[in-house]
Amino acid sequence: MIKSNEFLYPSKWIANPSTGLLLACELRMRIISGMIKKGTVLSENKLATEFEVSRSPIREALKILATENIIRLERMGAVVVGLTEQDIKEFYDVRLLIETFVYERIVKIDTSELVRELSKILEMMEVAIKYKDVDEFSYQDVLFHETIIRSINHSYILLIWNNMKPVMESLILLSMRMHVEEKYDDFSRILKNHEIYIEAIKTKDRAIMIQALHQNFDNVQGKVEDLWESQQMLTKGKE
Repeated sequence: MIKSNEFLYPSKWIANPSTGLLLACELRMRIISGMIKKGTVLSENKLATEFEVSRSPIREALKILATENIIRLERMGAVVVGLTEQDIKEFYDVRLLIETFVYERIVKIDTSELVRELSKILEMMEVAIKYKDVDEFSYQDVLFHETIIRSINHSYILLIWNNMKPVMESLILLSMRMHVEEKYDDFSRILKNHEIYIEAIKTKDRAIMIQALHQNFDNVQGKVEDLWESQQMLTKGKE
């Protein structure tokens, strides 16, 4: 296999990955970054030669990517579908739905341990950006939001998140790598946003929660308020 330092995807993000899973992560990064263009036909034989592996892990990788709809399996090979701007917008719409739902549930539980966990992750993010370790920063950023989502112990919300996570972490990693090269000062804003998340969870103040979501998602103020109202109506319906 080609050396891991030639990968776009940081292999350290996965503990003991199979070769097929690692290749799926790498191919996903190359497709989402545009390094592999939409419409490209991916040949199992060519990929096996490039990565110096057998066809079996290549086949495994392509099956994973097909379930994410970023490639389409055909008789001639796998055709790259990629992500359109609309796909990415809808992806963040779903993430906004999830996080809004989670916040509504958080107001009903003890969040003291969650606040401690998030504060530790935020410290790791601060250290990472101090040393310009953008990959570690991105890893901790994803972990921050995943920790919030896991806190409500909702199996189906977690299932949706896990299905979204591979593409989400690729989008975040690529975005952060761009920031460190072009907008390094913007990391202060990102860290501040995460402080607001923690304050919102600590105080269970919906106004601060809306601010946290609004600052983490572009142009969503109206959506956030509508979602809060919907969640509160659902909650009242159960009481």
